[in-house]
Amino acid sequence: MTQYLRQTLASIAASPLDAPQSMPGAFYTDQSLFDWECATVLQNGWHCLGRADELPNVGDFFTQQLLNEPLLITRTQDGIHVLSNACRHRGMPVAKGAGNANRHVCPYHAWAYAPDGKLLSAPRMRNAGFDPKTCALPAFATQIHNGFIYASLSDTPAPFDLAELDALIAPYEPENFRHVHTASEVWNCNWKALVENFMEGYHLSVVHPETLHHYTPTGLSRKGPSGRNFTSYFANYPDNAAGRGMGASGLSETERKRSTLFAAYPTQVVSIAATTLVSLSIFPLSAEQIEVRWTLSTFGTELDDGILANRIAVWNDVNREDREKLEIMQRALHSRHAVGGPLAGADYEGTVHDFQMWLADQSEHLH
Repeated sequence: MTQYLRQTLASIAASPLDAPQSMPGAFYTDQSLFDWECATVLQNGWHCLGRADELPNVGDFFTQQLLNEPLLITRTQDGIHVLSNACRHRGMPVAKGAGNANRHVCPYHAWAYAPDGKLLSAPRMRNAGFDPKTCALPAFATQIHNGFIYASLSDTPAPFDLAELDALIAPYEPENFRHVHTASEVWNCNWKALVENFMEGYHLSVVHPETLHHYTPTGLSRKGPSGRNFTSYFANYPDNAAGRGMGASGLSETERKRSTLFAAYPTQVVSIAATTLVSLSIFPLSAEQIEVRWTLSTFGTELDDGILANRIAVWNDVNREDREKLEIMQRALHSRHAVGGPLAGADYEGTVHDFQMWLADQSEHLH
């Protein structure tokens, strides 16, 4: 099945731009394909874990599961580290949740680690085979970029390259947004289904009639640039829509009158506007379940606490609306009649085709 789906993906990705097609249901339900993705495209990819200013102080940390790896994300005097959250003694997680700590003590046998992963103590370990210098928590490849924390599980990750995307979003100054909210929940859908859903404007007016239609209607969606590691589209605001704030001084009026949505492959999807940045990090759990960790950040102090609370509430509703639809669709994708159909034009679902082309390229080069 995996080989068949990869061949189907390659065929669809090579289809004419004026005749794009969606993938069959098994692309989103087949566990053997998911296992292959975990070993290749997801293992090798750069994943957004959150915002760097979620960890403003030395000792701040949070934890996250990424595929089979429990992660400890922590700040030291030297910056942010992404460490293995598995004790070097017997594999027990040494930290849980989030907080601030000057050491992380394993709850099983009390081995203690510094925020940089160095082993500080191991009670009663006297045997000759024990060398504390070899028992630090391993570190994963990490990049801090545009205020986001990215990590790869690969020992030899692909070069981190979002230069083409940077050119698109630089006027918003994403690195200068201030984190105000984090939430996490489990959705019963495939990881690719959420990437595709977030990255197309075709559903906006139908799925979000009260939350989004009035300021990002489907009819004003326009395809944005795409590149080797990303795709994008513009959710433009009607002329009579209320402004979304001034934001960075270098923004054009056109940029202030739209939300720019992008996917940084494989698992980050983002909406950035003048004063609001919402990022969803997708953590695949199985072929049909994901954890979604999303953050909301704001530019400067332009928005007061009341407005920020309202925007958080709106995004809670938007995510709930998407989740409900995707979970219903996930069940239906098991149908033998879920064989894929034609996609809408570039302004509405061109980003889905971009994602297909990227996945097909990864499938060709990763084995």
